[in-house]
Amino acid sequence: MLAEIDERVATLTKEAKEHAPALLSRLYRALYRIRRVEEDVARIYPTDKIKSPSHLSLGQESVSVGICEALRKSDIVFATYRSHAAYLAKGGDINRMIAELYGKEDGAARGKSGSMHLIDMSAGMMGTSAIVGSTIPLAVGYALAERMKGKDTVVVVFFGDGAMEEGVFHESLNFAALKKVPVLFVCENNTYAIHTPLHMRVPKPNFRERVEAYQIPTRLVEDGDVLTLLKETEAAVSRIRAGGGPEFFEVMTMRWLEHVGPGDDLHLNYRTKAELDSWKAKDQVKRLASMLAPTERQRVEADVESEVAAAFEFAEKSQYPADHELYEHVFHD
Repeated sequence: MLAEIDERVATLTKEAKEHAPALLSRLYRALYRIRRVEEDVARIYPTDKIKSPSHLSLGQESVSVGICEALRKSDIVFATYRSHAAYLAKGGDINRMIAELYGKEDGAARGKSGSMHLIDMSAGMMGTSAIVGSTIPLAVGYALAERMKGKDTVVVVFFGDGAMEEGVFHESLNFAALKKVPVLFVCENNTYAIHTPLHMRVPKPNFRERVEAYQIPTRLVEDGDVLTLLKETEAAVSRIRAGGGPEFFEVMTMRWLEHVGPGDDLHLNYRTKAELDSWKAKDQVKRLASMLAPTERQRVEADVESEVAAAFEFAEKSQYPADHELYEHVFHD
């Protein structure tokens, strides 16, 4: 087993290889944890206990895990409305996340924000947004502020392929390149922007060429490989932290379920079952599970199952906000 692990992680840094068994266990735990949370959200969603629309990350877990594993706790993450994976991978409080989905007072934003606006500043997870592309300039501004304070913070911003078509994306890249802002732009390219494929939205899907026009280095990860993402992110974060300026990742991925909600959407005919099955065959949760010793895999899964069950129980027991909460945290005092 150790020989297989060493072979599989041969592309990682020397330090990562020396700690391969522990690293793989940690990565698997992060992947499996997100998967189990999302599966339970999908299971409970039709009951109306979850009080906000939820955009699930099933199938896209490896993007957040591979990137956030390379970050420090003090580094900052901005994300989209499909934010459960990024929130959990960056260390966001799982109890407060589930309570927030339930609209309860113990939630991350006291039940006021729901699934699409998760935040845990203690973990470096900034508020997410339902407006496409809106967190990109916020990430650039935050990164600039950190540099002006003399800190070596790296800011990561996740967004979908649809955000690449927003004007603010280009404005932000231009400014970040000019000022050498310490930010990693990560496009989670699931190719559809809800239901519309790339070829119907742009004459040429040359995302990295567009970014390179701003003199920003780019990387492509074609299959969402979590180990490749970790390796590439470690290198990029090191360069960015040393003052090298912004970088851009295009990570090909695929959500398994519908755009919003827990259902299957193949009946809409905008993508094929064969395409979806090809991505499921590359499932990083199963891949990492196969690389662990059975006893370690079982230990990790048991720990996660207990934690996830406790988080949903926490949300169930939490109270709904009192009426006066409607008038609090609306304006700054």
